[in-house]
Amino acid sequence: MTKNTPTDILADLSDIVGAAHVATGTDATRWSEDWTRQTHWTPLAVVRPANSSEVAKVVQLANRTNTSVVPVSGNTGLVEGTYAQGALMLSLDRMSAVRAIKPDARIAIVEAGAILSHIHDAANVHDLIFPLYFGARGSAMIGGALSTNAGGSNVLRYGSTRHLCLGIEAVLPTGEIVDLMSELHKDNSGYDLRDLLIGAEGTLGIITAAVLKLHPKPQAYATAMVATPSLDAALVLLNRLQQDTGGAVEAFEFMPGVYMDAYLERFPDARPPFDTRHEVNILVEVGAVSPRDATPQTDGTIPVAAHLETILETQFHTGGVLDAVVAQNESQRQDMWARREAAAEVARLRPNVIDNDVCVPVDRMQQFLDLITDRTKALDPDLVPICVAHLGDGNLHFAGWPSSQDPAVHKAIKQAVDDTAIELGGSFSAEHGVGLTKKPAMQRHKNSAAIQAMRAIKEALDPKGIMNPGKVLPDP
Repeated sequence: MTKNTPTDILADLSDIVGAAHVATGTDATRWSEDWTRQTHWTPLAVVRPANSSEVAKVVQLANRTNTSVVPVSGNTGLVEGTYAQGALMLSLDRMSAVRAIKPDARIAIVEAGAILSHIHDAANVHDLIFPLYFGARGSAMIGGALSTNAGGSNVLRYGSTRHLCLGIEAVLPTGEIVDLMSELHKDNSGYDLRDLLIGAEGTLGIITAAVLKLHPKPQAYATAMVATPSLDAALVLLNRLQQDTGGAVEAFEFMPGVYMDAYLERFPDARPPFDTRHEVNILVEVGAVSPRDATPQTDGTIPVAAHLETILETQFHTGGVLDAVVAQNESQRQDMWARREAAAEVARLRPNVIDNDVCVPVDRMQQFLDLITDRTKALDPDLVPICVAHLGDGNLHFAGWPSSQDPAVHKAIKQAVDDTAIELGGSFSAEHGVGLTKKPAMQRHKNSAAIQAMRAIKEALDPKGIMNPGKVLPDP
């Protein structure tokens, strides 16, 4: 007779991974809320397998007993993708090894629970980088980054997580292990299941390991804070920098004046970016791989930094740049990055923050901001719009501090942001995924034929619907 009571399931889980690695009740508290601490749940249990075989056995048990499974990595997501009321949460935190770094092939072989910063450190030993960087890298795990196809600040040069992965291993909803751990850059042998599972947010299976692309570590960085008259002027500067540096721009991040005001309120000991307040503040970073661009000259100047200063000076004289400060040392560079990477803390300086993750064509960012400022103000005249953007790839995190406490107004503001992005040829989700919070936007905006195809894939791979149920796809 099939066991299917909670007590029986917990006993079976203990047999698979050991009782010490099955958490329930207060022991599961750390997994019972999202990063924002605004969404809470009580899971059936949290199970922490040590290897792919144990993951497979856990999923086989869940499949056999029709138990919902919600995979969780560092739990740093922002779209309620790990909500797990009454579900079995499967944590990969014990599967955290960086198994190998192959410098000549420029790849890393890692387990899904490997923390991003640990992968960065392992690559750095070989003068290589894994160029996926964002504020939560000290706790975010590569499995979660792959599951959401995370972006970060370096997409402009290196692409999103999907572009940084050659192969994966995953456990399907049936408990079968699919080995796609290819180290090949070209493999045209059938459907690309790797790219299907990447970005699926755990609804089609659980990624347990990956083969990652590494890149040469820049030998020098040229980093600057730049004020421009507008976002359109900033785009002109970006294109000039890309042309004159051979595509070596690593990051091009936008922070408006109101964001800078909030940053200085949140961190009163921090320095403002300029002596004068500006509305359009850009963090730009250029990475030099070649010794020709990175080796200090006899006078101590670094060629890549001198080249950046020359470009900025030229743009200043033509009116395309209003002000600029180039970092003179690593400490100044880190101070500049600290402003950008504090975005999540800054946005939550006030309660009831409304936040969105959208993408628009890069040449429509100014138009988007103009439109959405007017439209959100019409809904809440005292709304304080605050945003940051990966300007180089068109990804904007629009946030606002509402004066209204009416949930209907909050919902209307979020909908207006999504709708405006779609109106301009953009997307309602850029790098945070869909989870639960963006399902309404998925229903409104995603092509119906595409949704039907996604449902068919979900039903084929997960006929019982146990894998991270209720996420991503609109309800039928």
